[in-house]
Amino acid sequence: MTLTACEGVFQYNPNQVIFKENETNLNQKNIDRIHAIPVKDTLRFILMGDTQRWYDETDDFVKSANSQKDVAFVVHAGDISDFGLSQEFKWVNKIMVKLNCPYLTVIGNHDLVANGPAAYKKIYGPMNYSFEYGHNKFIFINTNSREYIFNGSVPDINWLQSQLADNPDNKNAIVVAHIPPFDGDFDPALADDYSGLLANDKNVKFTLYGHQHTFKDGTFYNDGVHYYLTTAMGERGYWLLTTWKGGYKAERIEY
Repeated sequence: MTLTACEGVFQYNPNQVIFKENETNLNQKNIDRIHAIPVKDTLRFILMGDTQRWYDETDDFVKSANSQKDVAFVVHAGDISDFGLSQEFKWVNKIMVKLNCPYLTVIGNHDLVANGPAAYKKIYGPMNYSFEYGHNKFIFINTNSREYIFNGSVPDINWLQSQLADNPDNKNAIVVAHIPPFDGDFDPALADDYSGLLANDKNVKFTLYGHQHTFKDGTFYNDGVHYYLTTAMGERGYWLLTTWKGGYKAERIEY
């Protein structure tokens, strides 16, 4: 059988956004799984990030995370992909679903490349979202200002303020983002407003980031808020965090 030039021709666009049903709206699906976990006085979760093209190292991370006891969920601090391609998100998710627990994500600057925003929204959901579990309120926010040409819209300060204010039970408020406010990729015109919101909220004790591919932590604004940055998967490390009403501890894990 001979095929003519127009028979059997398949076209593939790496920027197309096509996911199976079990690869869509994963953050909300995993929040639903978290809500099904019985609440304890303490909560243990993992902060990792910057998987990009480190697939073997991410697979090893999953093995290490699964060896930790009583971890309720994993937080991915962004840069899931390297080039914002749907296939990259699929590859990382295929590894991360091997975790013994749910995982949640925040969007990174590499995830905003090309058709990345559409792919991220399809597979994970909104770029800004929050949920409550036990004594904690988690707030995930897009802080990748450079990708928006520092136009004043990212991070959404008004949204963050409303999320922090909507906490009548004074739960631990834990803000998660990819780029910290002291990084050059964060809009300098918004850095003081952002850090000030965190500093002026008595429920914010610490806040979580990725991006710089190194472990870093400290009270960078001398305002009592502790900033934790996790390293990239290529550096084979993550934070193990434990929280309770009004307190927390953080352990650096290397694998």
